[in-house]
Amino acid sequence: MEYLKKEIEVAGKKFEIEIGKVAKQASGACTVRVGDTMIFAAVVASKDPKEGIDFMPLTVDFREKMYSVGRIPGGFFKREAKPRDAEILVSRIIDRSIRPLFPEYWRNDTQVAVWALSYDGQNSADIPAVLGASIALTISEIPFAKPISSARIGRVGGKLIVNPTVEELAASDLELLVSGTKDALTMVEAGSKEVSESEMLEALNLAKETVSAISAFQDTLPKKTKIAIDPPKYNEALKADIEAEAVSKAQQGVTIKEKEEREKFWSDYKKDIKARLIEKYPEEAPATISAILEDIYYKKARELVLDKKVRTDGRSFEEIRPITCETGLLPRAHGSSLFTRGQTQALATVTLGSAGDKQIMDGMVGEYKERFMLHYNFPGFSTGEAKGDRGTSRREIGHGNLARRALFPVLPSEEEFGYTIRIVSDILESNGSSSMASVCGGSLALFDAGVPVKAAVAGVAMGLIKEGEKYAILTDIMGMEDHLGDMDFKVTGTRKGITALQMDIKISGLTTELMSQALEQAKRGRLFILDKMSALIDLPKTTLSDYAPKMATTQIPPKKIGELIGPGGKNIKKIQEENAVDIDIDDNGLVSITGADIVGVNKALELVKMIAVEPEVGKIYNARIVKIMAFGAFAEFLPGKEGLIHVSQISDSHVKNVEDVLKEGQEVKVKLTEIDKQGRLNLSIKAAIR
Repeated sequence: MEYLKKEIEVAGKKFEIEIGKVAKQASGACTVRVGDTMIFAAVVASKDPKEGIDFMPLTVDFREKMYSVGRIPGGFFKREAKPRDAEILVSRIIDRSIRPLFPEYWRNDTQVAVWALSYDGQNSADIPAVLGASIALTISEIPFAKPISSARIGRVGGKLIVNPTVEELAASDLELLVSGTKDALTMVEAGSKEVSESEMLEALNLAKETVSAISAFQDTLPKKTKIAIDPPKYNEALKADIEAEAVSKAQQGVTIKEKEEREKFWSDYKKDIKARLIEKYPEEAPATISAILEDIYYKKARELVLDKKVRTDGRSFEEIRPITCETGLLPRAHGSSLFTRGQTQALATVTLGSAGDKQIMDGMVGEYKERFMLHYNFPGFSTGEAKGDRGTSRREIGHGNLARRALFPVLPSEEEFGYTIRIVSDILESNGSSSMASVCGGSLALFDAGVPVKAAVAGVAMGLIKEGEKYAILTDIMGMEDHLGDMDFKVTGTRKGITALQMDIKISGLTTELMSQALEQAKRGRLFILDKMSALIDLPKTTLSDYAPKMATTQIPPKKIGELIGPGGKNIKKIQEENAVDIDIDDNGLVSITGADIVGVNKALELVKMIAVEPEVGKIYNARIVKIMAFGAFAEFLPGKEGLIHVSQISDSHVKNVEDVLKEGQEVKVKLTEIDKQGRLNLSIKAAIR
């Protein structure tokens, strides 16, 4: 492809696109630049489709190159290693944005590689990353239906901002990331500080307008001839034989309420009919028979909802499965809950730690510390599968991030509650939306742990099935409904408003009216779940667990940090060792003290406060003799502060030998009589006892 450079302006920011310059052996490649943030994207697909699979083998990898910010990677190897969570989350955003736009029967291995080559600290790399992936696919021979783009919406002081800078986003009460074509949305991801449904809808409409314009711009780019993908052609006789009996079996199967019974019924039937038909049609592959059967089952399940207004498990469209909640079930955890909704169950725990337990994060934005972590685990047994634990999957990282985003807005500030907080959600059973169970369970566990959160948070997973003008919005979808639906979206929030939102959309024609209806239905579901949770525990406990570390915080002037630490850490080590505590200090002088014993914590707190105190001439102090000299003695009268008691200031009587009167370690009362021009502190026992 020949070299081409184009520009488009979005909300006052110029996007520069170059194609035909780099990675010419890839199916498609480009660079996208906004400000001094620049990404590279390349796509490639295998020449032949994979045989025997019923899914599209798509891999998306977004990587942050440390040279993008002029840094050498940390760690022993000094090179970019496995992707960090932040990179995986962007990879998932790209994947979820583009996946619905490939042909249904595309089975060629497809890889999308996106690198952040330069980062200016102001313009996030994820927006140009999605655009770059779309451009590379659009200009390639890979059958990609329509170009897409992304936009981020923030809100500062009630005003919506398109693609806000890092500083603007820090002040925003909304972060909405939307991807879509010129006609429809494909992906939505949002976090917010309890915004209303109408406010979220307003931001969605602005994002939709923005992505529509950028996506339409890509239609002007040159394109290679696309690979033609035709739907599979089935043996008509085979298809007729299957339909003759499978249609009624599928109708029967989709009405079986219990998941295990329903799946066993359909699995047993598939084995039986395949065995019979392979004997009759030996030239046909078993996968072909399976594909025809699944098409029939899929259609009958959707017809059940749209035509008969019935869900597989018999619920009404807005009915939520039975909910049970329990807190305090783990005796040694700082907070715990078991949240069960239908056949989905999450065990959530809260662990409180010191400031030193914060997670160190490293990436293009630099190194920083995170005081709130939420880790989500999805073991195979939760769905009855024999699947080994082979590390955290991308899905687990994504679901954990969604739950974390949902709970973060209600957490107390670090000044109010200095603990590091870790939530773990272990999924024990799953049949639909374990991420929302993690939100509910996590909220209950925070209450049980006594974390002074602002409000309870609940989440609900919604589904949409649409054929022409007919549609059904389903509350609290189970796994089967997620699979057969045209959109699944998850909404979390308090009674006041939304805290997180995630949507994956497979169809076009999603109107503002339909979106508004879905959000209002989700709100009713969320409030119902919050009622169930508050019936168990409606306020955070007023005391922490006996097993939680004890903590105290105080603020000292930043100029006093060096004195607190002392030469070589002498002062702070001494306080920690003598009182069995850990002390953490931030750059602003916030001191956090944690320990198992509140007595030791309080004692250390007083010592830290004393270090922050300025010595006052004329004030009497309790002091300890630390060194004897011929001309007097040195005494520590405040932590880390020593003064000289001259031999003439020890007693009203003449003192010939200091050691005859004072011993190291002896406790004495002294008066600070002078701070001389060199800053030396002069003490007097004689003046203190007069």
